[in-house]
Amino acid sequence: MTRDEAPVERVSAAAYEIPTDAPEADGTLAWDSTTLVVVEIAAAGKIGLGYTYSDASITALIERKLAGIIITRSALDIAEANTALWHGIRNLGRSGLVATAISAIDTAVWDLKAKLLGLPVATLLGCCRDNVEIYGSGGFTTYSDERLRDQLAGWVERDGCRSVKMKIGSEPERDPDRVKAARRAIDGAALFVDANGAFSAQQALGIAERIAEDGVLWFEEPVSSDDPRGLALIQSNGPAGMDIAAGEYGYNLDDFRRLLPVVDVLQADVTRCGGITGFMQVAALCEAHHVDLSGHCAPALHLHAACSAPRLRHLEWFHDHVRIEHMLFDGAPVPRDGRIAPDLSRPGFGLDFKRRDAERYRVQ
Repeated sequence: MTRDEAPVERVSAAAYEIPTDAPEADGTLAWDSTTLVVVEIAAAGKIGLGYTYSDASITALIERKLAGIIITRSALDIAEANTALWHGIRNLGRSGLVATAISAIDTAVWDLKAKLLGLPVATLLGCCRDNVEIYGSGGFTTYSDERLRDQLAGWVERDGCRSVKMKIGSEPERDPDRVKAARRAIDGAALFVDANGAFSAQQALGIAERIAEDGVLWFEEPVSSDDPRGLALIQSNGPAGMDIAAGEYGYNLDDFRRLLPVVDVLQADVTRCGGITGFMQVAALCEAHHVDLSGHCAPALHLHAACSAPRLRHLEWFHDHVRIEHMLFDGAPVPRDGRIAPDLSRPGFGLDFKRRDAERYRVQ
């Protein structure tokens, strides 16, 4: 197939609001639903599927603004389409909702190109590994200690995860006891915590010292990612052996470049950072600076790129997104011994959207 044989013909977007299975909160936010925005792009008889976890408002941005930028461009020339999209939103700003909209389109174009060529995305990118380690993620601050223990233990015992992560920061005075409860539930598995930027640098250092006694090996966003000086202070003065991680709110390469010097592990989210194209650019940045990369959430969408990123450490098996992806997508990965692997017998991402099942959640 030549580039002229696969012009983009149609771009559509729809939003679905899925209630959580219980009230959820972290150190800075509470929520009771998650919004999934699905994008489909058609060319040469194939349909590419992409998505993001964002706000329903971006469906209008995608269909009324961004679709016009890539219509008639070749679905095989992803770099050209991606560059055009970023140029086209110059006056709208590069971060936030705009970035999630471009991310959804970019993932759909990668899925489309792979389907046109009859290849899985991982093969199109080139694999560094056949499967990816996952870590269980949830442990919301709204959970009782019993539910916290059951959830974390389930990932270790049922799915074989070697690491699990819990939220802290809503009630800092309770966090050390919650961490101890989690530690008792997971035996020798590694324990991670995520504050979602809830603390000041000094507060975070104090918490870090206390929870280090329970073997916490990962402290995610102890302060806001918009505070690189605070991250640097914690990275330099925190307990030995506790990695500082951030990057889930990175939308473009400049965001990640600023974080590189002040984290031990850089996170990137394919649904926010410009899609597969952006994620692989971040992967190259990590490789050049000898910093490990961790994929943030949306495991079914990250999987193929995660197999292709040289310094990838692991992928987040996030409770909300795992639940949604198994509800609404055929082909969503299933853990085995704490790892997930792409189905290389299926083209693209290997995902089929269950439109009929999703319809009752549709909001736009």
